[in-house]
Amino acid sequence: MTNRWGFTVPLTGVPLAEHAAGYAALAEAGFTDLWSSEVNGTDAFTPLALAAAWQPGLRLGTAITPVFTRGPGLLAMSAAALAEAAPGRFALGIGASSPVVVGDWNGVPYTEPFRRTRDLLRFLRPALRGETVDGAFDTFRVRRFTLERPPASPPPVLLAALRPGMLRLAAAEADGVILNWLAADDVAQALAELTGRGPGFEVVARIFVCPTEDAGYARTLGRRLITSYLTVPAYAEFHRWLGREDVLGPVWAAWAAGDRRAAAAAVPDEVVDALILHGSPERCRDQVRRYADAGVDVPVLALLPTPEVAAGGAAALGELISRLGPPSAVDAGRPAEAGLR
Repeated sequence: MTNRWGFTVPLTGVPLAEHAAGYAALAEAGFTDLWSSEVNGTDAFTPLALAAAWQPGLRLGTAITPVFTRGPGLLAMSAAALAEAAPGRFALGIGASSPVVVGDWNGVPYTEPFRRTRDLLRFLRPALRGETVDGAFDTFRVRRFTLERPPASPPPVLLAALRPGMLRLAAAEADGVILNWLAADDVAQALAELTGRGPGFEVVARIFVCPTEDAGYARTLGRRLITSYLTVPAYAEFHRWLGREDVLGPVWAAWAAGDRRAAAAAVPDEVVDALILHGSPERCRDQVRRYADAGVDVPVLALLPTPEVAAGGAAALGELISRLGPPSAVDAGRPAEAGLR
């Protein structure tokens, strides 16, 4: 059983300026890590910079920062600044992202995602050590870039990976891997591709949790998320590789035909239940533990909105965070509630 337990930030519906109480509640509940995301809400670094100041005991990570939307030098500077603000407790997670985020929303051509990710990884490792990087990579050229403020403790660089090619790249050249949108029973198949990983290699997995007893609500929300994400080509191919062609084929066919309602209706309950953990907070926590038992070093909960939190506000969110805390914290007899104050 892992001793690390993460949570995705920022918290939905809570202004960034009011996150100090939320971060304190997460730490009190036994969470050890905060991992940000970057889609179309906050950037990946700002919520972590606040956490670096407010909770100096928590480890921080990006999951993930896209490799296309910042230039190599700017990405190195952002990572170095956060590593300086949180010495020894920041990890940089990078990944290819998607054509929508990169091309449609940021106006950057989404070309050769594997090679771009590999090249950024190969640039960042020496750059974050303070070395001068000068030369042409396959997808960009850098001329004599040197960080003015290299971090005393260069952060580990983790790679978001789905299928074998990227998983093997992570094992060969990165400090860890970030998994996403997979069931606990899928973890073994992903880990089997990580042969040759070095000592200290970390396996991080983002896990969607919807802690509500209203199964109908959770499944409706889950179907909407699944049709939004798993119709993206990279995720569709990932789930084909995982063996879900038969169950998700009707979803992809309806989506391709432009019928989003039919696509959502075609997602079977068993797929929703495998990918979106729901039920009581304690049941969700037990299901998350299955990922740790399967070999995930850092399970990272991504909290979805629930009717209970919508009705109860900050107090309900605080209680929920406490009940989702890691089993080790429960076993150690932490307080029953770690409310948002």
